[in-house]
Amino acid sequence: MDYSSLIAKRRERFSELEEAVGDPGLFSDPKRATELLREHRKLRQCLDLWENLEDNKRQLADNLDLARSDDPDLAAMAAEEIPGLECRIAALSEDLQYALLPADPAEDRDALIEIRAGAGGDEASLFAAELMRAYQRYADLRGWKCEHLESSPSEVGGFKEVILKVTGDEVFRYLKYESGVHRVQRVPATETQGRVHTSTVTVAVLPEAEEVDIELRPDDLRIEVCRAGGAGGQHVNRTESAVQVFHLPTGIYVRCEDGRSQIKNKEMALQILRSKLYEQKLREQQDAYSSHRRSLIGSGDRSEKIRTYNFPQSRVTDHRIGLTSHNLTGVMAGDFSEFTAGLQKEEMSARLAEAGM
Repeated sequence: MDYSSLIAKRRERFSELEEAVGDPGLFSDPKRATELLREHRKLRQCLDLWENLEDNKRQLADNLDLARSDDPDLAAMAAEEIPGLECRIAALSEDLQYALLPADPAEDRDALIEIRAGAGGDEASLFAAELMRAYQRYADLRGWKCEHLESSPSEVGGFKEVILKVTGDEVFRYLKYESGVHRVQRVPATETQGRVHTSTVTVAVLPEAEEVDIELRPDDLRIEVCRAGGAGGQHVNRTESAVQVFHLPTGIYVRCEDGRSQIKNKEMALQILRSKLYEQKLREQQDAYSSHRRSLIGSGDRSEKIRTYNFPQSRVTDHRIGLTSHNLTGVMAGDFSEFTAGLQKEEMSARLAEAGM
């Protein structure tokens, strides 16, 4: 397929952005500046891919000519480089196709990760804590910042529920595939007969919403303050710092009590509520996606089993793409790269097909 016309449009837009990012008043509007710089960076990457691809194509054409040379040594040297050039051209062509696709508007956003213990009681809460630590390590590996927003600890040292906020570069692009039911199969520490138990944990990854995305009208909210539960000493016992927010039109409820001040807990609760409503809005838009693509990025249905962690066999299987890894230790240490790469490739293939590319 000839992408020259698409590249011409990208060049035209890149020139406009070059002028915009060179404006001394760019950062008078930080939000607009961030968006322009992000678009500028992505367009530069796309155009660099195009130039690299065209350069390799020229090298391949030259080598094909030289391979027919009367000089046997020169012909042999040229022929030896041809397979490598062909491989690079194929890889660059694929990368360029992805770069030319319309961007997912939520991909560049920060994300909230909501982890809840499902079936399995104490064992589910323990695995919820282990998944939380795995995502924290994954964030560290990618250079992201991970902040603990809210949690409900279990009596055995796990979590009934925990919410993390992850900030950094293209966070939602990489974390969105984690939404769904994570199933764990292993022998619990309390099991005396060595039987393998199955437990589940649900994960919801929400793109962080901004105030311009979702307007929270005061009439739609019921905000209550109460005393925080759990450990916390005299501060918790003497003050009503916990905040719970009800969104009346949807019935969505958020409670925050981890912050030491009522104001901080209210801010966090509204932030979480806004992201939940934004996720709901995106999920409605997903109805326009193909069923294949929707199955890869998650439909938002929390009964959807996406992955199984089998500890006796040191095996992790992602059921959406049928990928199995025997690197369970690495995965629990935050190495999700194999699964993320496979899921991204499948999703991009589906998007290319939809776009006729």
